[in-house]
This record gives sequence, C-alpha cells and structure tokens, in this order.
Amino acid sequence: MSTHRPTPGHPDPASPWVFSTRELGRHPGSMRTYTRRIDAPAGPIPLGVDAISVPAGAPIELDVRLESVTEGVYVSGSVHAPVSGECSRCLDELTDEVDVELSELFAYPDSVTDETTDEDEVPRVVDEMLDVEQTVRDAVVLALPMAPLCRDDCPGLCPECGEKRADLEPDHGHETLDPRWAALRERLSAE
Repeated sequence: MSTHRPTPGHPDPASPWVFSTRELGRHPGSMRTYTRRIDAPAGPIPLGVDAISVPAGAPIELDVRLESVTEGVYVSGSVHAPVSGECSRCLDELTDEVDVELSELFAYPDSVTDETTDEDEVPRVVDEMLDVEQTVRDAVVLALPMAPLCRDDCPGLCPECGEKRADLEPDHGHETLDPRWAALRERLSAE
C-alpha cells in the first residue's frame, strides 16, 4: 500500500481545501458549485487574530462556485464559521459567528496574469487543482474585529481596581490624591 505525499508547493489532493479544476477544463464559462463542511485547522497559526478566531476543529461551512475564465479559475462564494475570543474591554469570553464573501482569481499557468504578476499577488492553478485555504483565511481574518466586544456598550474594567464596571455600584469610585499633597496627608494622618 502506497501513501500519497504531496509535493511541496503543490496542493494536496486529499485536503478538503483543494478543488480539482479538471471538470472545468479551460473552457471560459464552465462552472461548478461545491458545498463543504471543513474542520478549522489546528496548529500554531489560528484562523483569526489574537483576540478572536475560529476555534480549532470548529465547522467551517464553505459554499463556492468555480468558474473558468480566460485567465484562470474565478472562485466566488461564502464562508460561515463560529468564532470565539475575549472582549477587549472587560476580558469576558465571547462567541459569535462570521459570514464572509469570497472572490478570487486563480491564474492558469502560462496565462498573461501568471506572467505579469508576482507569485504572492495572485494564487495559481497548480496541476489542475486550486487550494482555497489561504483565500478563506484572508477573508475571515479581514472580517474579524481587531478589538472585539461582548456588547457594543460594554463599560470595560475600572482602571483603578480592575473590577468589571458592569458589576460595580453606580457610585463606585476611588479617591485620587495629587502626589504633591501625599506628604501632607501622611503628616496629618500621623497626628
């Protein structure tokens, strides 16, 4: 029994993120649609940002349309995934969902687009396959807030004691004393 090992730089045909373009051929106007449910990747690089991301193993719903165009394969569709993270004001855990639209051209080898763009500018069709993982990752990361909130009016934490303002009494406050008066206060409290 032989085990298929993908060539570095080539899409792994066993990956759920990889789609074959063989059925499309290079006939502009040919189209195929796909619906997949893919587990979010685990690993050192989360699908998100530090404060909020798609949890590893969470289901990502992917609906895509692959359309053959003159210069390559145009991929469009939508991604739906759960996200979890931490409120940037009160530090409570939060959960939400993200819905993003995909729109990306994968250039054919030896096309004008392939020859006139840098390798990192436009993804490529390689061996009649395309890998949408980076496209999905880019779309999801750009859709996530850099400072997520548990609710729009989250009051955050008290800067003096660090307690959640939502849990504190309305008259909560801390006495602040100008440091220039600290010596006088010490002297008066000693008497």
